Amino acid sequence: MSKLNAGAFEFVPGRAFVLPQKSQTPPPKLPLERPLQTEAPAPAPTITLNIGGSNPPAAPEPAPAIVPQLKPTLPQSVSASTTPSQSSSPVPPTNKVFSTERAKTDTTSIAKEVQAVADQEVLKDLFGDVKEHLNIVFIGHVDAGKSTLGGNLLYISGGVDKRTMEKYEREAKEAGRETWYLSWALDSTPQERSKGKTVEVGRAYFETSSRRYTILDAPGHKTYVPSMISGAAQADVAILVISARKGEFETGFERGGQTREHVMLVKTAGVSKLVIAINKMDDPTVNWDKGRYTEIKDKLTPFVKSAGFNPKTDITFIPVSGYTGQNLKDRVAKSICSWNDGPSFLEHMDNMPMVDRKVNAPLMMPISEKYKDMGAIIVGKIESGHIRKGDSLTLMPNKSIVEVAAIYNEMEEEVSSAICGDNVRVRLRGVEDEDISPGFVLTSPKSPVRAVRQFEAQLAILEHRSIICAGYSAVMHVHTLSEEVTLTALLHYFDKATGRKSKKPPQFAKKGQKIVALIETALPICVERFVDYPQLGRFTLRDEGRTIAIGKITKLHDDRIDEVTEGVAHVSVAA
Repeated sequence: MSKLNAGAFEFVPGRAFVLPQKSQTPPPKLPLERPLQTEAPAPAPTITLNIGGSNPPAAPEPAPAIVPQLKPTLPQSVSASTTPSQSSSPVPPTNKVFSTERAKTDTTSIAKEVQAVADQEVLKDLFGDVKEHLNIVFIGHVDAGKSTLGGNLLYISGGVDKRTMEKYEREAKEAGRETWYLSWALDSTPQERSKGKTVEVGRAYFETSSRRYTILDAPGHKTYVPSMISGAAQADVAILVISARKGEFETGFERGGQTREHVMLVKTAGVSKLVIAINKMDDPTVNWDKGRYTEIKDKLTPFVKSAGFNPKTDITFIPVSGYTGQNLKDRVAKSICSWNDGPSFLEHMDNMPMVDRKVNAPLMMPISEKYKDMGAIIVGKIESGHIRKGDSLTLMPNKSIVEVAAIYNEMEEEVSSAICGDNVRVRLRGVEDEDISPGFVLTSPKSPVRAVRQFEAQLAILEHRSIICAGYSAVMHVHTLSEEVTLTALLHYFDKATGRKSKKPPQFAKKGQKIVALIETALPICVERFVDYPQLGRFTLRDEGRTIAIGKITKLHDDRIDEVTEGVAHVSVAA
């Protein structure tokens, strides 16, 4: 008869089946294990871990009923092992890691952490531990002191040595331009030095203890606004230099002055942070007067806000003297300016939040300059991704396959790689400099930038003497490219009251309106949708020396049909 089940039949070979008799087998004295257990047998004494969350909290409740009955028959070691498991049963409720809500937040935080670590790994792999890099552009009305401010920054930060600056001072004195010597660090051509006006975007580089900076000194004169736009397209932060001298601020800020246009242009170029340096505070007409500083601040704030900058987060006002260097590196003395408690210019720049870099995105580098020096050399800012020596890349829109022969940083030193945000010079192999134009984009072959002839864009008309109709032509500035475009059709206008698109296309557009237009170019240009790559999707339209409109690209029209047609045209069928 079975020992496990007292009521079971017993089978012995050679005998017939016999009904079990209850009197023959006395009931066992101890409770049997198998009928009572609902789960697997008790684990071995050494395996007593409670990992939490695998069993529901209610499961340990039947244990007290079973354990007292098994106690007499179990060995001492096993009974000892079951005791810790009982005492550790309250652990799962205190361990909240496995709750659903917590798991969601943990997953998000882990994903963010992994992303951050990946970025850091890429950075370390490329450069090791390096300082953060910022591109700053100096903008403002002509004669506001942009080049002088930039030159003094280079001098006090060690970007230009004392001997070179003394040479500039001596040469400026001989030329009868004694007070201009600081600006000569950035204004390098004889034309710029003789007239005291910046013509091309000056470039320079300096470092502080915590960051690296590339200075882009934009021209202030309205004749050279196209140069200023190409400089602003490469910047992360804009420094709006305002002259506090009596009469000069008013001239720059009133209609026709460059202060207004420059602010609008840098916002369109993608600059998100604006530092307003109120310069010439040491001038005898100002003499660090708080009233003059507050007056300029109050007049500028509403306008800068209307341009799209947030006065609380995007704008900082700093009083400085570009010529004497006060409040540039060290804070201005209380004996000179008792009311200013804010940081100095470089102090603020070192501590301002860093701009977001798309290090892991596909490479995109718009070309701002090109020249020939033992091969084709291109200059530009890497807008996204990273580049290494020896990479095989595509030059759009020509679709030329090129190889990176060498990369040079701001100090003209050869480096093995560069990342998003860096201004670099790249020597290319496999292409002639005659085949490259400013506005071309060096890009990754796996996901190249789009090259199109037609696209839809949302436009805000800023100013125009007359109405704009279909067929209107203007010059479009997008990243480092200047191209003549035609508005082939006006598709919609936005109702000012409701903000909705119209169903019918408008006959014309006038100042103050927002419209959607179909824009066409003669040759393919490298652009992207604004939502995908803001730097390659925002542009300005200029005509007759004025900024007519600002816009963003919403839809690209492919030229694939044209390519197929061209390809078929060259096909010859053999008989």
